[in-house]
Amino acid sequence: MRTGDLGFLDRGELFVTGRIKDMIIIHGVNVYPQDIERTVQEADDRLRPNAGACFAVERDGREQLVIVQEVERRVKEGFDSIFQAIRRAVALEHELAVDAIVLIKPGSIPRTSSNKIQRFACRQAYLEGTLEVVAAWHREPSVEEEPLSALSPAAKTSESVQAVEKPEPALAAFSGGNGDGDLVQRLAQTADLGPAWQAAGGGSSSSSSGDGSRSAPSGGVSGGTPSTRPSREKIIEAVLAEVRRVARDRAEGLTLDTAITEIGLDSLERMEILASLEERFGGRFPAEILPELETCAQVVEAVEKYLGGVEQERRVIIPAGQEIPEDFYNIEKFPEYVALQERLRVLEASGLGNPFFTVHEGITNDRTVIGGREMINFSSYNYLGMSGDPVVIRAVQEAVERYGTSVSASRLVSGEKVIHRELEEELARFLGTEAAVVFVGGHATNETVIGHLFKPGDLILHDELSHNSILQGAILSGARRRPFPHNDWRTADRLLNLFRREYRRVLIVIEGVYSMDGDIPDLPHFIEVKKRHKALLMVDEAHSMGTIGETGRGIGEYFGVPRDGVDIWMGTLSKSFGSCGGYIAGKKALVEYLKYTAPGFVFSVGLSPPNAAAALASLRLLQKEPERVRRLRERAALFLGLARERGFDTGASRDSPVVPIILGHSLHSMQLSQALFRRGINVQPIVYPAVPESAARLRFFLTSRHTEEQIRYTIDVMTEEIDRIDPRYRLSRPASASPST
Repeated sequence: MRTGDLGFLDRGELFVTGRIKDMIIIHGVNVYPQDIERTVQEADDRLRPNAGACFAVERDGREQLVIVQEVERRVKEGFDSIFQAIRRAVALEHELAVDAIVLIKPGSIPRTSSNKIQRFACRQAYLEGTLEVVAAWHREPSVEEEPLSALSPAAKTSESVQAVEKPEPALAAFSGGNGDGDLVQRLAQTADLGPAWQAAGGGSSSSSSGDGSRSAPSGGVSGGTPSTRPSREKIIEAVLAEVRRVARDRAEGLTLDTAITEIGLDSLERMEILASLEERFGGRFPAEILPELETCAQVVEAVEKYLGGVEQERRVIIPAGQEIPEDFYNIEKFPEYVALQERLRVLEASGLGNPFFTVHEGITNDRTVIGGREMINFSSYNYLGMSGDPVVIRAVQEAVERYGTSVSASRLVSGEKVIHRELEEELARFLGTEAAVVFVGGHATNETVIGHLFKPGDLILHDELSHNSILQGAILSGARRRPFPHNDWRTADRLLNLFRREYRRVLIVIEGVYSMDGDIPDLPHFIEVKKRHKALLMVDEAHSMGTIGETGRGIGEYFGVPRDGVDIWMGTLSKSFGSCGGYIAGKKALVEYLKYTAPGFVFSVGLSPPNAAAALASLRLLQKEPERVRRLRERAALFLGLARERGFDTGASRDSPVVPIILGHSLHSMQLSQALFRRGINVQPIVYPAVPESAARLRFFLTSRHTEEQIRYTIDVMTEEIDRIDPRYRLSRPASASPST
């Protein structure tokens, strides 16, 4: 419904089944508490019906699920079995792990005069410790001193079960946000690629040296012979140890026949177990068997068959004589495509329309033309107005006349042009590095470079809000990948204090400006961390190059750090440089190695002459007209300042051209975006599931071409329109709000 409530129509009558004001969010998933409450009350007959409440509380930086429930008067003991029944029921029906259960005296739960449960009052009583508690259970907190030996490549299968079974919490600092459960699942499902040279027929692989060689693709046998294969007893020990490590106190009485879903493990925890086993034994579980692994014994069998055992009879998923299901070969019937179509239908049915793939009819900078109508535009990365600049256009035209529209080959073979070298040399001079190399796409740059430089046996630590290209590169590499809390260099330092020596290469990856929040990391401290632990540091400057620093030289200039303090400088050519592509800058050795070996460079066509010319002309124009950077900085500061004066939540944005307006409500974010569009302002909403519901927002990208008049008009219109939707978005915030640190 337009209100955001959940309901249905039956014979002209409206039935409301869920109120949006009641909804809670756990790990980015929308949950109606009454559904969980009903599950809880049906889990054990010693629990009183219609006498419970569930809610979320934030602890240690994460949302935790708390259940408060009345018990019958006759219950004086046996509370452990009640706790176990509740956790099992919630895990099975909702795939959620309960963090706390409080059993209270009958008749003591807060209610209204009409006998309805008061969840908010119940939550407050829980936080204040004023509930009439009969018994309580809380999940044990994580302990930072957990050894990773059970997970590290060095561990393999040599430890005894006693060593593995020491108390090992799940490292809260390693379990960042950004939809990590889905990423862990994809990590577990992604087959390794063979070495690039071998895959392309370009020579024999050198990975057989034993230095972190890659495992066979899923479905085959991952390295090892019968003489080196771990015994069944060792596999059983390892599986049970991994389950105990994640489940902790829930694993009491664990046996091979225990159903891992019934001990309260949610989907993310189950994928963590499988991903750790893959790293421990090498190889990948085939994606199609993952839903079938219900008991510890089945997991043991899967490890033997797919990760380290003798090749067994090929698994048949379609019995002889049975028709192959259409959704196996017809893309239109793929379940994921059907689900996408359903989401798009719901979007259209909402009356808000589809905000994606809007057609722009000309150059997009501070203005754009949509449907024949000129609009103020805040949805472009054309930060310095280089795309469409007459100087840049002329350079492109001259390059096309001289070199054509394509280099028509890999640069390694016959696609190298003078303009490529000119661009790379100019980039290196501008950045103050020894060398630079350009790729055809920004996403491809991160994916191929990270995926190529690192491999199993290495560790990649990245910010929990890292761009998808960084995550995909890490997954491709096969290295162990772990996020740290956003901008938290202290946690990265603490983790490396504990675990650096368990890995060969360690990469720390951060971004110069984060495109969702517009904030800037503490680069000097990250450099200290990387030096202290002899790690490598990579900075993605997609949104910081050309936008911060006195002359637009990015976060390195912004903080005044030596260029060699960062090992891998990455950036894109599509934003401040008005072109398309990506680059890597750093030591000559790094660039030379990538030019000869990186699959995304060696086996890809070279950057096209028009794109190379546009980037080169923009780079030279930026150095000739540094006032573009100053003007961009002034415009961004004006927008941010006015938005805060009006009481808008702009999050942590500072000193960058990215300014979010956070509403924490997907429907209202889309409504505000549409209202602004009707009044000649183009800005995109970012809504669930792209971000958690509490982070739903509009995201404004400022450019050096925006005028003060455009900015003031936009703030005025946005103020009027948000007040029509709900004035509390502004009235609930102090006018002097400052960014979080």
